[in-house]
Amino acid sequence: MCSVALAVSALGLLLVEADSKRRKRTIKRNRTKWVRSWIRQREAHGAFPNLCGELELNEIPDFKDFARLFPVQFHTLKELITPLIQRENTNYRDCISVGERLMVTLRFLATGESFRSLSDQFRVGVSTIRQLVPETCTAIYEVLKEKYLKCPDTVEEWQQVADGFQAQWDFPNCLGALDGKHINTRPTFSMVLMALVDSNYKFLNVDVGCNGRISEGGVFGGCSLQDALELRTSNIPAPAPPPASDQAVCYSIVADEAFPLKEYLMTPYPNQRLAVEQRIFNYRLSRARRVVENAFGLLANRFWVFLTTINIQDTAKVEGIVLACCALHNFLLTENCSVYMAGVVDQEGPDHDTVPGRWRQDPDLRQATLPHTTNASARAKQHRDELCQYCNSIGAVPFQWDKI
Repeated sequence: MCSVALAVSALGLLLVEADSKRRKRTIKRNRTKWVRSWIRQREAHGAFPNLCGELELNEIPDFKDFARLFPVQFHTLKELITPLIQRENTNYRDCISVGERLMVTLRFLATGESFRSLSDQFRVGVSTIRQLVPETCTAIYEVLKEKYLKCPDTVEEWQQVADGFQAQWDFPNCLGALDGKHINTRPTFSMVLMALVDSNYKFLNVDVGCNGRISEGGVFGGCSLQDALELRTSNIPAPAPPPASDQAVCYSIVADEAFPLKEYLMTPYPNQRLAVEQRIFNYRLSRARRVVENAFGLLANRFWVFLTTINIQDTAKVEGIVLACCALHNFLLTENCSVYMAGVVDQEGPDHDTVPGRWRQDPDLRQATLPHTTNASARAKQHRDELCQYCNSIGAVPFQWDKI
């Protein structure tokens, strides 16, 4: 009798234990499926299916202001990135669509808003947004870089860049304008975006990731672009005479006094007791170099994330965000140039005076620190003198004498 009671008792304990495990599994399964009630209202009240859908149907200019893209560009980009970021629905929850991932990311780039603010607008969890924004930026850069952010690598492509500077800015044998800006990522840390820009404000080459405490000249010293120029490995055209001249001049990049004067990197004469001819040359170089100032200004005016502190610890993710913006900048310049630039960049009046663009009303992107020394070679100084002589003789433009 006692043994029977013990057996019944043991069976009861086993049943209780089994029931307890079943309850725990049920609770765990239910918690996995659990989503906050306000997030479950995404389709009914979230910004993407409601506000964005309404703007696309009825207010296309407002859609463009919201996303920085017109609807047709948005859908083109969505199709391109879909293979890279498409997710599958699970038994526990539906995935966030590619369109919504793209819109959240574009809104972050356009405004620099916090992930918390975006979470409230789109009814997507903060941790999810923190993950999807860098992933989508990486995808944007990957699908756009080959067509829209490709550095010239043939003599013919570089020559087209030089022809643009000669036609638009009257500066001979110029392969681009170079500058660098700080990107604030945290209060005690920043990165430098180094960019080479063509005569139409497009980025030809971008380099991002150096610690912002390094000077511009020092940053350029670590860029792959400088290595290519030093070693002449990028199919840079051979020295050739500028228009109306019979004296061959090296092709070079224009930059400000923050960079070292080199044979392939042309900078202004130091502002100390300059002759009239040197001041003319400095004006002509500044006029060509202004395109990179405007490119950065246009970039920051359209993508306000550059005017904020990007609160992401992972520097690789910040690099992806910056590269995505540069690729989008070139994409928009190529696909809808006049609308993208309208009123933002500097213009020249009939007398060639500069009419400031709207970007100059925005907070400035912080310039990198100047290097302590810039020891130029004799050949580099000779190259600058040759260009100076050209700009003051057969290469002169009628309006330059009134600008000094």
